[in-house]
Amino acid sequence: TVKAQLKPERKKVRKKLLKSAKKEESLKGMTEVIMVLRFFMLLLQEEECVNGDGEALDALLADLGKVNNSRERASKLFQWLINPIPAKSFFRETWEKKPILVQRKTPDYYKGMFSTAEFDRILRQEDVQYGVNLDVTSYTNGKRETHNPPGRALPFTVWDFYESGCSLRMLNPQAFSSTVWNVLSILQEQFGSMAGANVYLTPPGTQGFAPHYDDIEAFVVQLEGKKHWRADIGKPILEVVLEAGDLLYFPRGFIHQGDCLPDAHSLHITISSHQKNSWGDLLQKLVPAALEIAMEEDVEFRQGLPLDYLTYMGVQNSDKDDPRRTKFFSQIESLMKKLITYAPIDAAVDQKARDFLHDCLPPMLTTEELASSVQGASTRWERGQVLDVGAQITPQTRVRILRAGCARLCSDGEAVHLYYTTDNSRVYHKEEPKSFEIKHTDAMEFLIHSYPKFVTVGSFPCDSADDRIALAELLFERGIIHTAEPL
Repeated sequence: TVKAQLKPERKKVRKKLLKSAKKEESLKGMTEVIMVLRFFMLLLQEEECVNGDGEALDALLADLGKVNNSRERASKLFQWLINPIPAKSFFRETWEKKPILVQRKTPDYYKGMFSTAEFDRILRQEDVQYGVNLDVTSYTNGKRETHNPPGRALPFTVWDFYESGCSLRMLNPQAFSSTVWNVLSILQEQFGSMAGANVYLTPPGTQGFAPHYDDIEAFVVQLEGKKHWRADIGKPILEVVLEAGDLLYFPRGFIHQGDCLPDAHSLHITISSHQKNSWGDLLQKLVPAALEIAMEEDVEFRQGLPLDYLTYMGVQNSDKDDPRRTKFFSQIESLMKKLITYAPIDAAVDQKARDFLHDCLPPMLTTEELASSVQGASTRWERGQVLDVGAQITPQTRVRILRAGCARLCSDGEAVHLYYTTDNSRVYHKEEPKSFEIKHTDAMEFLIHSYPKFVTVGSFPCDSADDRIALAELLFERGIIHTAEPL
């Protein structure tokens, strides 16, 4: 029944897209405009780049796993992502300012990140749901349509949609691909905000999405085939054809669109970050809290409005030349200036931090981290009994937090809680935020600020040896710390 219901829809899509494709065929002779940003060479002269030869991703990730500091690991991976542009120049001159193109003529530069074969494997082996994990879309004659059936996305139907000219968008590949998970979990420390991704597979000669802008900083990584892109701010400012191994960066707010050329499909992954991470987003948390405090502590904020203010304020009175309006605006300005003295800035930042830790992917552990953390503990059932149970943490045991950004102390005004990412799900917000109340805040601050150094449990600034051991055991069992040597 489902197949019978879907078949007319797919035929309808195929007929419409084939008609549109004939129109596109007449445009084959158009010259492809490719803008090469000339200052790349100047940047290369300014600063030294690393990994410029397109090192294979699996080898790179293995090498990064040996880097002792997760912040340094994130910096190196980001530099690989945008090579040959030096990261310092990128953040100084390009970040949030303008699109930028990297053309490499190295098709295998991003090999191993994701592929159409991996897409097919996921459809066959994983529970991919339409509208949740996968969208089927088309854009023809100026109209964008979504063709998602209900239920699970199986290869038989998905590839039929693709053959009909529909684009496929996988919304959270990190839930299914360990490589994408690894890349994003590392990069989120570079951005200080969630790193996400979507994968887009587009048939030759088609377009899946209307011109649009996003509220993210977007890195378009071309994995297979090629795709024509155009960015606008009222008029075209960038028009390029991305080929495998190329990169295109769009700041949020830039209108852009991509379409496939007639002779090749396109597979790209868009890595995104910095969503809802503006000063305005921070102020949304800060201003209500500041008002609450001000109204409790300052009588001026509790004074009543003028009895007749509705007679001269509001839209219907906005054109009036009334001195009472001037006085009203002056009072508002005075209160707004005074409000800053009540602003709990650190508390508002901690609210943003809690959101970030909830958004985060859990860390994908390196071989060494696995062997020295609770996830790799050797306790097991074998031959009818439990073996290797009861490994002890002692005052001499050296420990550190698992990653630089995996845990943070936050206060709600009454108690201090430790928020952490190590139990998060690879599916966005599948789990509630992970936290627990903590009494030994000085010891936890000591651990956080000691990273990446290992410190002995005996050096924790706690009141007693028992408290030090108890804290270390709690953090180890939650996966927040690991030991210098396996227990």
